[in-house]
Amino acid sequence: MKKILVLTGSAIAIAAGAAIAQDKELTIVSWGGAYSQSQIKAYHEPYTEKTGVQILNEDKSANALAGIRSQVEAGNVTWDVVDMLQADAQRACDEGLVLEIDHDEWLAPAPDGTPASEDFIEGTLGPCFIPQILYATMFAYNTEAFEGEGPQTIEDVWDLEKFPGTRALQQIPQKNLEWALIADGVDADQVYEVLATQEGQDRAFAKLDEIKDNVIWWTEGAQPPQMLADQEAVIATAYNGRIFNAQVNEDQPFEIMWDHQMFETDGWVVPVDTGNVDTIKDYLYFATDSQRLADQAKYISYGPARNSSASLVGNHAETGVDMKPHMPTSPENLETAIPFDVQFWADYGDALEERFNAWVAG
Repeated sequence: MKKILVLTGSAIAIAAGAAIAQDKELTIVSWGGAYSQSQIKAYHEPYTEKTGVQILNEDKSANALAGIRSQVEAGNVTWDVVDMLQADAQRACDEGLVLEIDHDEWLAPAPDGTPASEDFIEGTLGPCFIPQILYATMFAYNTEAFEGEGPQTIEDVWDLEKFPGTRALQQIPQKNLEWALIADGVDADQVYEVLATQEGQDRAFAKLDEIKDNVIWWTEGAQPPQMLADQEAVIATAYNGRIFNAQVNEDQPFEIMWDHQMFETDGWVVPVDTGNVDTIKDYLYFATDSQRLADQAKYISYGPARNSSASLVGNHAETGVDMKPHMPTSPENLETAIPFDVQFWADYGDALEERFNAWVAG
């Protein structure tokens, strides 16, 4: 009888726990579109199935910093987990709007036991920031525009004799100035040190002068694939996800040139005063483990932010294409990658943007 009572009590406790879980909700803010769908499939739905916690999605990351700030100031925080770019996450952290995170307490270790703080790609963790994906801006080209092998290095982009034709570049100084210095022989690990000097800035603009007459400018992410498809440009900078979509879903004859790709990080923050920290920690422990980050790559060609996730990346959920070669974080593609220096552009951005805009118009 005692055993029966104990078992019955356990069953009641389990049922009660399930009922509580069913009542719990998390409001998670992200960017919308295919990106949010990749999170829903890889993280939200499996977590709800596992725990019963319901996920409410809001596509408001474009204004996430302002949204968190207004909620905290009003004393009415309704968002639990927010997807943000690393630069905005650092600003929110500096302003005390989001929680500081002990990464090894909040996040799962790698499958081999490596602590989370040592498993995320170097430079991506922040005191209040949990990296999720890396996306790249890099060069791509239309293979039909060249006889034989197309450009393979940043130096090739500047070689108008060997690789003639129009280049399409984003109309911002960011990344263009870094690549110009690399094309001029600056080592990748010295780029920002050099660009912080007047001499280095002059050197970058002088290098851009060499191809300026062969450049058209783009301002929206959808433009470079279209420019390449129309052969309005033969080489273009672009976001890797856009080129992947054109390659795989539109069968365009494009190749990505991963040499000195510039990657940026996107991930999670937790606003202060949510009142829901235990459930948030449980969700983030689940959603940022090595397998879950690899699972997101089934739906979109952005690289998981954990080193241990690279070998777990599989095939595209719809087309069956092997996703490993398309990841910015695959070891081969990451070999010469440059982390975009958010702090440098916070310090020097205004002056360089003013000079760049005048240079484009001149």
